[in-house]
Amino acid sequence: METSWENSNQSYEGEFILLGVGDRPRLEMLLFVLILAFYLMSLFGNTTIIVVSRLDPGLHTTMYFFLGNLSFLDICFTTSIGPQMLVNFWRARKTIPYGACVAELYIGVALGSVECILLSVMAYDRYAAICHLLHYTTTMSHSRCITMAAVSWISGFSHSLIHTVMSLRLPLCGQNRVDHFYCELPAFLKLACVDTLLNEALVLSGSVVLLIVPVSLITVSYGYIATAVLRIRSAEGRKRAFNTCSSHLIVVWFFFGTAIFSLMKPRATSSSVEVKLISFFYVFVTTMLNPLIYSLRNKEVHKALQKLIKKK
Repeated sequence: METSWENSNQSYEGEFILLGVGDRPRLEMLLFVLILAFYLMSLFGNTTIIVVSRLDPGLHTTMYFFLGNLSFLDICFTTSIGPQMLVNFWRARKTIPYGACVAELYIGVALGSVECILLSVMAYDRYAAICHLLHYTTTMSHSRCITMAAVSWISGFSHSLIHTVMSLRLPLCGQNRVDHFYCELPAFLKLACVDTLLNEALVLSGSVVLLIVPVSLITVSYGYIATAVLRIRSAEGRKRAFNTCSSHLIVVWFFFGTAIFSLMKPRATSSSVEVKLISFFYVFVTTMLNPLIYSLRNKEVHKALQKLIKKK
């Protein structure tokens, strides 16, 4: 007989226990310091990009429109997970209310999905700007950019809604101990006391669509960009372009690689400390690196910052 979620979880008392690495207090303190540093740097860097790109008319371009979206997304992504995690590192009883856990699960999957799509859109934008410069203004018109950004956000939140609804339909039979630092989807599915084959198949198919396909398209786009860069006559120009493209690709592969490893890992190994720590990289490290790699090294941003500072 099918048991409803509400009836099968009366013993969980409205909260979940996040196990994390509670048995390793020294590691917890180290993680607290690192995550706090990454979180603050991510907030500062991404907020700077949003403010500068909005206030300087010279940065009202397609590239900085998408970078502004990415920065806002990264602020929301880290904030949806970071504060609760930092608080729990200091608490003896590492709990999270039921509603907060569901919100963390939904928002985390949604924003992670949006980032995968948005990075693909940004790679296509760079491909169009470098490889098809003459048609760039028509290919990436203002209305089309808004549409592409909107599709990224709507697709990500719709994808998350499916996973969240399917997860909440599973009976947990009173289990409330999440073997992770936060309410991550694979860790949440392990609480179910029934077969989760359908949910795991959805996670796998979603990972292929939102991780494998985008990173492949991004790599191909940068392959075409590299071919175009080779035609640049100036050796200094080629070097600068290759440095920019390589740094972009490193961050992209870092984000997608850690996300793929975390979401597509074998179920038997998902409880190890090393696997749990992998999630820190795509949640905190890449969101800190994005403004540094994509924007803060650009001369355009440097000039805009200098103008703003002089005005102040």
